[in-house]
Amino acid sequence: MAEPAWRADPLSWGQGPHSFEMFLEPTCPFSGKALFKLDGLLEQAGANRVTAKIRLQSQPWHMFSGVIVRCILAASTLERGKEAAKAVMTAVAKHREEFEFERHCRGPNLDSTPRDIISRIEEYSGVQVAQAFAIPDLDREIKWHCRYARQNGIHVSPTFMINGIVQPDMSSGDEVAAWVSRLPKA
Repeated sequence: MAEPAWRADPLSWGQGPHSFEMFLEPTCPFSGKALFKLDGLLEQAGANRVTAKIRLQSQPWHMFSGVIVRCILAASTLERGKEAAKAVMTAVAKHREEFEFERHCRGPNLDSTPRDIISRIEEYSGVQVAQAFAIPDLDREIKWHCRYARQNGIHVSPTFMINGIVQPDMSSGDEVAAWVSRLPKA
């Protein structure tokens, strides 16, 4: 079987021995809070102590979740890789109301199409994802994120894992220092 002509950059920052995984849904306000703490986590913990990884947790009650997750992973295949993907995630979190239904079932987004969502992402993030969105087998990356979450018993966002162990009492509302304190000292 031939290798694909594209590569999705892993959504991973830092190079430390301790793994800090965040399972995030792009339009979830609590996932947005966690995303905005990523840089603080790396700064406070030290990029040589922790490897922070974002795992995308698409959820069906967020109606455009699948489209947005595909846009993020499409961005990760571009020249700037994970930084382009992070720019898309940040843009969606900052403009959440442009990508979500009111109470998950009504509002102006009822008249939006996936093309509208892609255009908004490009406008707000500055990342041109439309062409990469059309990569036929990009869904293998989406499926990997889904399988990985399910294999770890994760069904909602945000959920956190440290060194492969789910941390059910961690929250996006926690201070970054509280997250750092959960990392092993050595």
